[in-house]
Amino acid sequence: MVNCVEGKTVLVTGGTGSIGAEIVTHVLQFKPKVVRILEHHEDSLFTFSRALDGKSKVRYLLGDVRDAERVKRGMENVDIVFHAAALKHVPLCEYNPFEAISTNIIGTQNIIDAALYHNVEKAVLISSDKAVNPINTMGATKLLAEKLFTNASHYRGMRKTIFSCTRFGNVINSNGSVIKTFQEQIAQGGPVTITHKEMTRFLIPTQEAIKLVVNTLNLAEGGEVFILKKMVSVNIYDLARVMINELAPKYGLRPDGIPVKFVGTRAGERLHETLMTYEESQSVIEHEDMLILLPQTEMPGELPPQTKWRNARGIDPGEFSSKNSPLNEGEIREYLNRHAPSLF
Repeated sequence: MVNCVEGKTVLVTGGTGSIGAEIVTHVLQFKPKVVRILEHHEDSLFTFSRALDGKSKVRYLLGDVRDAERVKRGMENVDIVFHAAALKHVPLCEYNPFEAISTNIIGTQNIIDAALYHNVEKAVLISSDKAVNPINTMGATKLLAEKLFTNASHYRGMRKTIFSCTRFGNVINSNGSVIKTFQEQIAQGGPVTITHKEMTRFLIPTQEAIKLVVNTLNLAEGGEVFILKKMVSVNIYDLARVMINELAPKYGLRPDGIPVKFVGTRAGERLHETLMTYEESQSVIEHEDMLILLPQTEMPGELPPQTKWRNARGIDPGEFSSKNSPLNEGEIREYLNRHAPSLF
């Protein structure tokens, strides 16, 4: 990170959200020239500014990625962009599909256009496993956002901007995460609401998510999607049982007094998530603790780049699904104790 951001002007969109705020905090450790936060939620921006306690290298820009002119102005003289702004809640995106399109797709194109206009060095999109074979609006918009970023180099002309993406699952203790929801429900005595007994999801610790974003910034040549190899999968019902057993006594309650209620899958929700499609896996290579999906599109007559990945080792094709090898309850307990110790 030092070589990438030291002395640089960095813009973080959605910079008060769970991932955006962690990116801001992390970048500030490595002597950037300035960090700009572009955020549309006034109260979040104000609260975060107080949490940062007046750090002189931070600029707070109130604005929305949907507003192309605001994005263009906010990106003036910027070197590095982390694009974390997005609508991410599946049911809300289902009921408000054009709002998701406006933020996740049109907003992303606004970021690309402004980055090219200002000849930004690198731009990284924060994506989601829901972009893989999407069945819901949120996933479809994130897939298109990925496509916009990974293919932006085909029309950048003489601009130097390198666009790349990160893709990961549910970040532990992020805003609206299942872990936070379960914790709140347990504290209130239940019920703990579960959509389906067989549902599984990928989990990633916040620090690992930020590490993936940092490595993406360091390694990207343009058009890649970087995926953390060490994400774990959990059965949501098993996760709920572990949290009830661990947290109920903390709130003066008996674990067997916390009811579990099955409420059925929500609009746009599926039982399992995947990190990549079978077809994508045929273009994926391994690099240390990451899987890297190489660019999928070559324009007619375009010479393939002399890439550092040319001789890298591929992986065995397959579908990387959260239903495969989920942690058992003992492993979930140990995983949470290691990566979310404050929870217990």
